[in-house]
Amino acid sequence: MEQLSEYLMTQKITPLVNRYVVTAPDGAEVLAFAEQKRLAFKEELTLWNGEDRTRKLGGFKARQAVDLGASYDVTGPDGEVVGAFRKDFKASLLRSTWHLAQGDEAAAVGKERSLGVALARRGWEVLDLVVPVIPVPPVPFVYHFDFVREGRPVLSVERKWGIRDRYVIRVQDPSLDRVLAVCMAVGLDALQSR
Repeated sequence: MEQLSEYLMTQKITPLVNRYVVTAPDGAEVLAFAEQKRLAFKEELTLWNGEDRTRKLGGFKARQAVDLGASYDVTGPDGEVVGAFRKDFKASLLRSTWHLAQGDEAAAVGKERSLGVALARRGWEVLDLVVPVIPVPPVPFVYHFDFVREGRPVLSVERKWGIRDRYVIRVQDPSLDRVLAVCMAVGLDALQSR
């Protein structure tokens, strides 16, 4: 995958799997394609160079079966671990928080940018639980995540308005592995509500 600093990720809607297409910002060239089975016992995703799946770029896999604070190892094309991410369950009760680690560096901490949006999303989700008879549409709030390490920006993932889930992925730290960045962005969409 190219060493770009910005990518566009779009989720394709299918009934049994989450499909993601990652392109350059102009959307012209597919740089990566990923699929993740919904309701899998152990979360796993493979990242390919395109929908034809001719070359594996990497992926992520949960270290353990379904767990609210699961850790995910991210591997490159050769299967070597390039990094990891995990949800901080306790901190996520108020504002979703993730930890993104690469090598020996301190982990970058990613939080929802807006506390107001985080609280509104939770209220919307509670409404769906409290009144399950009335169909509640999907959460209408867009959320953005900013990952920071020692006060410096590392990665941001911004959800765009629209019917389809679309995200702008911005890599602010040039040393951040691009497969790790894309896997984290996919994880934010696929794993956020778990």
